[in-house]
Amino acid sequence: MRESEFWSAVQWTFPDGRGTSLTQDLVLFELGDKSPAEALAEGAAPQKVWEAMCRAMDLPEWYYYIHRVKPDERDRIAR
Repeated sequence: MRESEFWSAVQWTFPDGRGTSLTQDLVLFELGDKSPAEALAEGAAPQKVWEAMCRAMDLPEWYYYIHRVKPDERDRIAR
């Protein structure tokens, strides 16, 4: 997962600005008590950060790989 794919997944999964807020406000033990945005800024792998967010938000495991689904096909997937 590239960082651009991370941000695309965040925006699709948590639309209307909620994702951006979540990446700044959600502090995850799994990321060393950092927010996803802080972890990324410090060089954490985007896939690791995304999976930590998915677990924290109790999303189904298939969300871990949402970045592999073409953006125009994501709406066919139930949120």
